[in-house]
Amino acid sequence: MKKKIAIIGTVGIPAKYGGFETLTEYLTKYLSNEYEMTVYCSAKSYEEQQDTYNGAALEYIDLNANGVQSIPYDIISIFKALKYADTLLILGVSGCSILPVVRFFSRKRIVVNIDGLEWKRQKWNRYAKWFLKFSEKMAVKYADVVIADNSVIQEHVKESYGKESELIAYGADHVERVPLSTEVLGQYPFLSEPYAFTVCRIEPENNLHLIIEAMAQQEELALVIVGNWENSEYGKELRQKYVDVGHIYLIDPIYDQNILNQLRSNCTVYLHGHSAGGTNPSLVEAMHLKLPIFAYDVAYNKETTEHQAAYFHTAEELLSLVENRTEETLEQNAEKMYEIAGRRYVWKTIAKAYATLF
Repeated sequence: MKKKIAIIGTVGIPAKYGGFETLTEYLTKYLSNEYEMTVYCSAKSYEEQQDTYNGAALEYIDLNANGVQSIPYDIISIFKALKYADTLLILGVSGCSILPVVRFFSRKRIVVNIDGLEWKRQKWNRYAKWFLKFSEKMAVKYADVVIADNSVIQEHVKESYGKESELIAYGADHVERVPLSTEVLGQYPFLSEPYAFTVCRIEPENNLHLIIEAMAQQEELALVIVGNWENSEYGKELRQKYVDVGHIYLIDPIYDQNILNQLRSNCTVYLHGHSAGGTNPSLVEAMHLKLPIFAYDVAYNKETTEHQAAYFHTAEELLSLVENRTEETLEQNAEKMYEIAGRRYVWKTIAKAYATLF
């Protein structure tokens, strides 16, 4: 008889949102033959609701999986899963404030990936930060197993809570290099010239203001950023500020993976400005695409890239990296990133690591 696994805390699959969704996509792809898997999905995000995907059953909750609704969304998913699952895999801590209650009446196995210290993000007010930190504390205290996707997160769990955690990173071998098609060049003609590229959520801790400030001061390399510019005042203000700078292209989200891969694959350098979180999906994907990487100088990014990328902390430092780049140094950087990705960020290996915890 197969063990029953419930995956909780994502928007759902097929993946079309972010890192946890892609993780769930590949866990179900590689493990649904061994386990009876159910994935909880947000009905708000899927017009077409499938019964199964990748051999896993899909169950829909009529709430948003992100923002303030993520808390009841996760809690409802947890209580539904407790009725049948042997193991609950909870991705993120939003609903983990309920775990002390769960432990009163259930000894089901609970595995939590605590993600990247969500309470540190600037977008949250102090009440939200308090709640997220409390949820993280409950997750660590009441889970059977805590997963950290980066050794910096692992150290935080040990130092803050005195608990060991399992280190399992994130896969990247689902992305592939794609040449620019005539259709995409027609849509984005500026891609025919050398450009720097990044794709991310448009949030202050991703340091887009710093990246654009640096790139606006030179003109030999265009800057292309794909993200949700209209979702915040931060994004809208940045777009307005640089609207007249001819070599800065701030593009709305692209959900077609093939088009996104074309834009990423053909950039001169990948810029990674994230200052919060653990092992960031867009970073390891850029590594697997064999792109040279200039990353924000923070412990998470250095650990992910094994201190082998180029790093910046200010607009001036990024500008210096861009202006002093050579073909040789970019090629060496890209080779190192690709080697690390092939060794550490492979989905089949990551799925096996999760399976040992189930």
